[in-house]
Amino acid sequence: MAKKLRVGIVFGGRSGEHEVSLLSAASILKAIDRKKFDVTPIGITKEGRWLAPADAHGLLEGDKNVIARQLLAGDPAATPGAKLLHEGIPTLMAPIPGPQGPSGKALDVVFPVLHGTFGEDGTIQGLFELAGIAYVGSGVLGSSAGMDKDVMKRLFAQSGLPIVKHVSLLRTEWESSPRKSIAKIEAALKYPLFVKPANLGSSVGISKAHDRKELGPALTEAAKYDRKLVIEEGVEGRKSRARELEVAVLGNDSPKASLVGEIIPGKEFYDYEAKYLSEGSVPVIPARITKAEAKQIREMAVAAFKACDLSGLARVDFLMEPDGKRRIYLNEVNTLPGFTSISMYPKLWEATGVPYKDLITQLIELALERKAEKDRTVYCRE
Repeated sequence: MAKKLRVGIVFGGRSGEHEVSLLSAASILKAIDRKKFDVTPIGITKEGRWLAPADAHGLLEGDKNVIARQLLAGDPAATPGAKLLHEGIPTLMAPIPGPQGPSGKALDVVFPVLHGTFGEDGTIQGLFELAGIAYVGSGVLGSSAGMDKDVMKRLFAQSGLPIVKHVSLLRTEWESSPRKSIAKIEAALKYPLFVKPANLGSSVGISKAHDRKELGPALTEAAKYDRKLVIEEGVEGRKSRARELEVAVLGNDSPKASLVGEIIPGKEFYDYEAKYLSEGSVPVIPARITKAEAKQIREMAVAAFKACDLSGLARVDFLMEPDGKRRIYLNEVNTLPGFTSISMYPKLWEATGVPYKDLITQLIELALERKAEKDRTVYCRE
């Protein structure tokens, strides 16, 4: 019998998407093929404290005593034998004698399920690179580019991909010169506008501004979450809003695109509440579009994946003009999308013919493939 691969599932984290991460991780832990993989859950609290498997399970299950136990474990006067992964994931990378790490066994691959800041932006990917371990998803560059909506749009434009009109603004610009900032935005764009933090996901901090009265508060809200803001011109008709289309991409150097899906939001747009808290948003897979439109969107999704130098997985989001125009705009890529069994990324692949459990396995295999390719690189002169 082939040796089982040891897979670390890392979840939680300090971002505003902490709770979404817990949902994704719980779903993966339930579905992953235990015949192929030995699984080690690794939790990170909202305060950034790393948890060994026993308390990682507690974090998933809402155990409110987890933090208290870990604070005690970090106290030199605490009960002998208490465990806290002070150094984080490196203690799990290789066999280390003593209480550090689970049974002193090394991980073969890490599956980060850390949505948003400190998990999707290249920071933890840099840690994995330094540790020399395989991990699911895009590398440092791809993760950073896929997280920063300003840089992402520059890469899309460079690749000739259609994007909506937008303006980028620094938080310091808005705070020091609010009138000048609003004048700059209004000179370039028409209402309604979508105001977003450049580096965040799950629609956290995003607002829709119908006029100048709403624009100021929207900029202030977005500025809570990032030093850089992106303001986009809405893609809307006189009586109807843009259609929101999504494609799941899977692969490394030769990525493939899923069927095209559509989200019909229960609110005015697909914000955090519409995604995770309220009912009424309806996924439609496959989207009701023409074959030619579906082909165009899938090709654009792969082109966007390559433009940002992504690997492993990404959900690529599009906007389609209403009122018969039907022009298609690339909105953004999401390098670590929601990954519950009912999230759009797995649902799109399920409809395309890849079941959830198999999708998890393929992503782990892609991580190992990418690591093997990287290992061919020479970093110093012989």
